[in-house]
Amino acid sequence: MRTLGRGGVEVTPLGFGAASIGNLYTPVDDDQAAQAVRAAWRRGIRYFDTAPHYGLGLSERRLGAALREYDRADYTVSTKVGRRLEPADGTGDDLANGFAVPATHRRVWDFSADGVRRSLEASLDRLGLDRVDIVYLHDPDDHAEQAFREGYPALEKLRGEGVVGAIGAGMNQTEMLTRFVHDTDVDVVLCAGRYTLLDQSAGTELLTAAAERGVSVVLGGVFNSGLLADPSPGSTYNYGRPPRGLLDRAQRMKGVAERHGITLRAAALAFSAAPPAVASLLIGARSAAEVHDCADQFAASVPAELWQELRDTGLLPREKEPS
Repeated sequence: MRTLGRGGVEVTPLGFGAASIGNLYTPVDDDQAAQAVRAAWRRGIRYFDTAPHYGLGLSERRLGAALREYDRADYTVSTKVGRRLEPADGTGDDLANGFAVPATHRRVWDFSADGVRRSLEASLDRLGLDRVDIVYLHDPDDHAEQAFREGYPALEKLRGEGVVGAIGAGMNQTEMLTRFVHDTDVDVVLCAGRYTLLDQSAGTELLTAAAERGVSVVLGGVFNSGLLADPSPGSTYNYGRPPRGLLDRAQRMKGVAERHGITLRAAALAFSAAPPAVASLLIGARSAAEVHDCADQFAASVPAELWQELRDTGLLPREKEPS
């Protein structure tokens, strides 16, 4: 277990990202979702992350139901605020937002103090829990003023009251997360897709600032939504078509990994886990088999010669080698 920031909340080095069991892009049934969570538990994962956004609350409901099998003191849960869910007419689906669920609710951006508390209360109800350990401001990209002026102070107050143990922000960019590290007293930031074998932009300022300030970093999207898991012509990069040349680069990295007797997935996980500020990697798995595969790859030994070849061939910048 690793402690986040200067507080007392602990996470495992490998965490379970529950967006997939919220029917991310394709449906997952209740039993498959429960089996994925059970597999994570069997592999020693004790940190579970979710959000109202994931499947319009489906992820929170499924995760909470699966975790009822275990002692509440034995695991850490994070959820997010900033998108409140309001009832809708239920017609159509939510695929425009990435989730294969009926459009029973609509998302309302709200980083106000009242919105933060209302969102957290609704999440606790869906999870069936009396508390969560970590709360993140979720994707405040276009709502920076309200997030810093109202949302963050509300989280700080909840932490001071003992309602939550750790607070932070979760985004797909590094600039605003670095501002949170410098200008607030967050315990942790969650950065998705910005410190991987293909994109090291978080290493420029965010990881350095976090290490200097004693703020922990949780990384998501370490496979860049699929390209680093399986660099095939149909794979995706950050949930879209890979830019020109990037598929070739990922395939060349895969060839290097295989020459050294490991998978590209193992190399991707090892690379993202290496910086001192990184406390945990979130894996998005929709089945028990995917969980077991990620756990196996995370445990694999990656030879130093692999990093050397990646640098020598220009596939990895020399200054970005893992420590």
